[in-house]
Amino acid sequence: MTWVAWRLQRTETLIACALLLLVAAVLVPTGIEIGHAFDRDNLAACLGAHPSDVCNNAIGGFLSRFNSLDDLLGWFTLLPGLVGVILAAPFLLELEQGTYRLAWTQSITRGRWIAAKLGLPLAVALLVGGAYILIGTWWRAPFVRLNGRMDTATYDSEGTVALAYALFAFGLALAVGVLWRRAVAAVTVAFVGYVAARVFVDTWLRDRLVTPLTVSWNSASEEPAALRHARIISQYGSGFRKILLGGHGKVAVPSQPGVRVTLHALYQPARDFWPLQGIESAIYAGIALVLILFAAWWTHQRTA
Repeated sequence: MTWVAWRLQRTETLIACALLLLVAAVLVPTGIEIGHAFDRDNLAACLGAHPSDVCNNAIGGFLSRFNSLDDLLGWFTLLPGLVGVILAAPFLLELEQGTYRLAWTQSITRGRWIAAKLGLPLAVALLVGGAYILIGTWWRAPFVRLNGRMDTATYDSEGTVALAYALFAFGLALAVGVLWRRAVAAVTVAFVGYVAARVFVDTWLRDRLVTPLTVSWNSASEEPAALRHARIISQYGSGFRKILLGGHGKVAVPSQPGVRVTLHALYQPARDFWPLQGIESAIYAGIALVLILFAAWWTHQRTA
């Protein structure tokens, strides 16, 4: 049964691996170049709380040189979801085409067939997701040392959330597919739903998973050390307000000389990275488990 499951799953497995290799082909050579540039410019010596002007210029030059690559990697965070829905396709195709009936008329029970059909792609999704996390974490290491890992693109490609993303996409495709019995349409709808869920969490829910902190300071003073590598949710001062979701930036302040403004920021500190990762991973993985179990139950009980 395991061999048969592999035979039917191998095309999608090879596609998932090919996507991972494509990402690696982009990240490995550029990651080596970025690491060499970080060491050559001796940016490790500029990681203090109050870097000199020379360090600021060196950091600015480094970031401007590689920011386009950093932005590109942000799109790669869709990879776990794409892999998840692709790996669900063979199971859905068997339901759509009715080929499962042949197996069920043999000595293979429904439960064993479902377990084999779902267990293999689930393992592949986790392996691909784990490999993606390792590659992405290595590639982003110089950027993390400079800017932290609370910005959206870095956060979504490190920690444990990428594994949960893959599981969620896999479960969503299965749940839609067992009801609809149209594999291509179900995979497409599931991927769109996955992207919508990611946008919702990235731009709204994540800012509310852990109670944010606030800090105030005078515009004539330096930005508080608490905001270093933090996720700034909002920042404002003296009637000038700018909402910053998942990013960093400076608030607009009056330009008149001598005018001092009290600035305020609502933020999640860098130390909240792992609590946020744990909560968000649990949400995605919990929903994924419910969807996968539903798909298995529906197939076992409602499929003729």
